[in-house]
Amino acid sequence: MQSAEIELKFPILDSDALQTRLPALHFRLETPRTFESNTLYDTLARSLRTAAQILRLRQYGPLWTLTHKRHPDDEDLTSRYKVRIETETRVEDGAALEEIFLQLGYGPVFRYEKYRTEWSPDEPGHPGHLVIDETPIGIWGELEGPTHWIDETLAALAIDPATCTTESYGKLFLAWKRRTASPAENLTFAEIEASTPIPA
Repeated sequence: MQSAEIELKFPILDSDALQTRLPALHFRLETPRTFESNTLYDTLARSLRTAAQILRLRQYGPLWTLTHKRHPDDEDLTSRYKVRIETETRVEDGAALEEIFLQLGYGPVFRYEKYRTEWSPDEPGHPGHLVIDETPIGIWGELEGPTHWIDETLAALAIDPATCTTESYGKLFLAWKRRTASPAENLTFAEIEASTPIPA
Protein backbone atom coordinates (compact mmCIF):
# COMPACT_ATOMS: atom_id res chain seq x y z
CA MET A 1 0.00 0.00 0.00
CA GLN A 2 1.28 3.46 -0.90
CA SER A 3 0.46 6.57 1.10
CA ALA A 4 1.79 10.00 2.09
CA GLU A 5 3.28 9.86 5.56
CA ILE A 6 3.21 13.12 7.58
CA GLU A 7 4.94 13.07 10.95
CA LEU A 8 6.89 14.87 13.67
CA LYS A 9 9.12 13.50 16.42
CA PHE A 10 9.54 14.99 19.89
CA PRO A 11 11.79 14.02 22.84
CA ILE A 12 10.18 12.45 25.91
CA LEU A 13 11.65 12.81 29.39
CA ASP A 14 9.04 10.71 31.24
CA SER A 15 7.18 8.24 29.04
CA ASP A 16 5.15 6.79 31.94
CA ALA A 17 3.78 10.22 32.85
CA LEU A 18 2.92 11.00 29.23
CA GLN A 19 1.15 7.68 28.67
CA THR A 20 -0.82 8.06 31.88
CA ARG A 21 -2.42 11.17 30.36
CA LEU A 22 -3.35 9.64 27.02
CA PRO A 23 -6.64 7.90 27.95
CA ALA A 24 -8.03 11.22 29.25
CA LEU A 25 -7.15 12.71 25.84
CA HIS A 26 -9.21 9.98 24.12
CA PHE A 27 -6.32 7.75 23.07
CA ARG A 28 -6.47 3.98 23.29
CA LEU A 29 -3.55 1.59 23.58
CA GLU A 30 -3.20 -0.23 20.27
CA THR A 31 0.00 -2.23 20.81
CA PRO A 32 1.77 -2.66 24.18
CA ARG A 33 5.53 -2.14 24.46
CA THR A 34 7.09 -4.42 21.81
CA PHE A 35 10.67 -4.91 20.63
CA GLU A 36 11.36 -3.73 17.09
CA SER A 37 14.38 -4.37 14.88
CA ASN A 38 14.98 -2.45 11.64
CA THR A 39 17.53 -3.00 8.87
CA LEU A 40 18.15 -0.59 5.99
CA TYR A 41 19.46 -1.98 2.70
CA ASP A 42 21.36 -0.37 -0.15
CA THR A 43 23.79 -1.18 -2.95
CA LEU A 44 27.56 -0.96 -2.56
CA ALA A 45 27.42 2.35 -4.44
CA ARG A 46 24.71 3.61 -2.02
CA SER A 47 22.35 4.28 -4.91
CA LEU A 48 19.28 4.54 -2.67
CA ARG A 49 20.96 7.00 -0.31
CA THR A 50 22.02 9.12 -3.29
CA ALA A 51 18.39 9.18 -4.46
CA ALA A 52 17.19 10.05 -0.90
CA GLN A 53 15.27 6.77 -0.66
CA ILE A 54 15.23 4.00 1.92
CA LEU A 55 14.50 0.29 1.73
CA ARG A 56 13.72 -1.10 5.19
CA LEU A 57 12.95 -4.53 6.57
CA ARG A 58 11.32 -4.37 10.02
CA GLN A 59 10.54 -7.07 12.55
CA TYR A 60 8.00 -5.87 15.11
CA GLY A 61 7.22 -8.68 17.50
CA PRO A 62 6.37 -11.62 15.20
CA LEU A 63 5.47 -9.39 12.23
CA TRP A 64 7.76 -8.58 9.29
CA THR A 65 7.19 -5.46 7.17
CA LEU A 66 8.95 -4.21 4.04
CA THR A 67 8.92 -0.46 3.47
CA HIS A 68 10.19 1.86 0.73
CA LYS A 69 10.23 5.62 1.35
CA ARG A 70 10.99 8.55 -0.92
CA HIS A 71 10.50 12.30 -1.01
CA PRO A 72 7.28 13.52 -2.67
CA ASP A 73 7.66 14.93 -6.18
CA ASP A 74 6.17 18.27 -5.08
CA GLU A 75 7.95 18.45 -1.72
CA ASP A 76 7.58 21.71 0.23
CA LEU A 77 11.06 22.33 1.57
CA THR A 78 9.74 25.02 3.93
CA SER A 79 7.35 22.66 5.72
CA ARG A 80 8.07 21.91 9.38
CA TYR A 81 6.57 18.44 8.98
CA LYS A 82 8.29 15.37 7.59
CA VAL A 83 6.43 14.18 4.49
CA ARG A 84 7.37 10.98 2.68
CA ILE A 85 5.74 8.74 0.09
CA GLU A 86 5.64 5.34 1.73
CA THR A 87 4.99 1.98 0.10
CA GLU A 88 4.63 -0.81 2.64
CA THR A 89 3.62 -4.47 2.75
CA ARG A 90 3.67 -7.36 5.19
CA VAL A 91 6.26 -10.08 4.57
CA GLU A 92 5.89 -13.73 5.59
CA ASP A 93 9.59 -14.63 5.85
CA GLY A 94 12.04 -11.82 6.61
CA ALA A 95 15.13 -14.05 6.41
CA ALA A 96 14.16 -15.25 2.94
CA LEU A 97 13.61 -11.69 1.75
CA GLU A 98 17.02 -10.67 3.10
CA GLU A 99 18.61 -13.47 1.07
CA ILE A 100 16.81 -12.19 -2.04
CA PHE A 101 18.16 -8.68 -1.37
CA LEU A 102 21.70 -10.04 -1.03
CA GLN A 103 21.44 -11.92 -4.32
CA LEU A 104 20.21 -8.73 -6.03
CA GLY A 105 23.10 -6.66 -4.68
CA TYR A 106 21.34 -4.99 -1.74
CA GLY A 107 23.12 -5.46 1.58
CA PRO A 108 22.45 -4.26 5.13
CA VAL A 109 23.92 -0.79 5.75
CA PHE A 110 22.36 0.28 9.06
CA ARG A 111 20.45 -1.35 11.90
CA TYR A 112 18.42 0.32 14.61
CA GLU A 113 16.37 -1.05 17.48
CA LYS A 114 13.74 0.23 19.86
CA TYR A 115 10.85 -0.74 22.06
CA ARG A 116 7.67 0.72 20.56
CA THR A 117 4.29 1.35 22.18
CA GLU A 118 1.45 2.35 19.84
CA TRP A 119 -1.55 4.55 20.68
CA SER A 120 -4.45 5.61 18.44
CA PRO A 121 -7.24 8.16 18.83
CA ASP A 122 -10.31 6.51 20.33
CA GLU A 123 -12.37 7.38 17.28
CA PRO A 124 -13.16 4.83 14.55
CA GLY A 125 -11.43 5.62 11.27
CA HIS A 126 -9.26 8.41 12.67
CA PRO A 127 -6.01 8.60 10.64
CA GLY A 128 -3.84 9.81 13.53
CA HIS A 129 -1.26 7.70 15.30
CA LEU A 130 1.03 8.25 18.31
CA VAL A 131 3.98 5.99 19.11
CA ILE A 132 6.43 5.97 22.00
CA ASP A 133 9.87 4.75 20.92
CA GLU A 134 12.43 3.74 23.56
CA THR A 135 15.75 3.80 21.67
CA PRO A 136 19.27 3.10 23.00
CA ILE A 137 19.94 6.87 22.95
CA GLY A 138 16.70 8.24 24.36
CA ILE A 139 12.92 8.13 24.22
CA TRP A 140 11.00 9.78 21.39
CA GLY A 141 7.37 10.28 20.58
CA GLU A 142 6.16 10.32 16.99
CA LEU A 143 2.89 11.80 15.79
CA GLU A 144 1.67 10.75 12.36
CA GLY A 145 -1.48 12.11 10.75
CA PRO A 146 -3.00 15.32 9.35
CA THR A 147 -1.01 18.43 10.19
CA HIS A 148 -3.87 20.09 12.10
CA TRP A 149 -4.25 16.98 14.28
CA ILE A 150 -0.50 16.89 14.97
CA ASP A 151 -0.61 20.53 16.10
CA GLU A 152 -3.70 19.97 18.25
CA THR A 153 -2.14 16.92 19.91
CA LEU A 154 1.12 18.74 20.63
CA ALA A 155 -0.89 21.51 22.31
CA ALA A 156 -2.98 19.01 24.32
CA LEU A 157 0.20 17.31 25.53
CA ALA A 158 1.83 20.70 26.32
CA ILE A 159 4.76 19.91 24.00
CA ASP A 160 6.73 22.87 22.69
CA PRO A 161 6.75 22.65 18.85
CA ALA A 162 10.28 24.06 18.94
CA THR A 163 11.48 20.76 20.43
CA CYS A 164 10.08 18.74 17.53
CA THR A 165 12.21 17.35 14.72
CA THR A 166 11.80 15.71 11.32
CA GLU A 167 15.11 13.85 11.57
CA SER A 168 15.23 10.09 11.04
CA TYR A 169 16.64 7.79 13.71
CA GLY A 170 19.68 7.38 11.49
CA LYS A 171 20.39 11.12 11.57
CA LEU A 172 19.64 11.36 15.30
CA PHE A 173 22.16 8.55 15.79
CA LEU A 174 24.82 10.33 13.75
CA ALA A 175 24.30 13.52 15.78
CA TRP A 176 24.62 11.49 18.99
CA LYS A 177 27.85 9.92 17.68
CA ARG A 178 29.30 13.38 17.01
CA ARG A 179 28.43 14.52 20.54
CA THR A 180 29.75 11.42 22.28
CA ALA A 181 32.55 10.28 19.93
CA SER A 182 31.02 6.79 20.13
CA PRO A 183 32.51 4.14 17.81
CA ALA A 184 29.11 2.39 17.47
CA GLU A 185 28.08 1.78 13.87
CA ASN A 186 24.47 0.78 14.50
CA LEU A 187 21.75 2.03 16.81
CA THR A 188 21.33 -1.25 18.66
CA PHE A 189 21.17 -1.78 22.40
CA ALA A 190 24.20 -4.09 22.37
CA GLU A 191 26.43 -1.71 20.39
CA ILE A 192 25.46 1.37 22.36
CA GLU A 193 26.00 -0.42 25.68
CA ALA A 194 29.36 -1.76 24.55
CA SER A 195 30.53 1.65 23.38
CA THR A 196 29.39 3.62 26.46
CA PRO A 197 32.10 4.08 29.12
CA ILE A 198 31.22 2.79 32.58
CA PRO A 199 31.26 5.67 35.12
CA ALA A 200 34.13 5.50 37.57
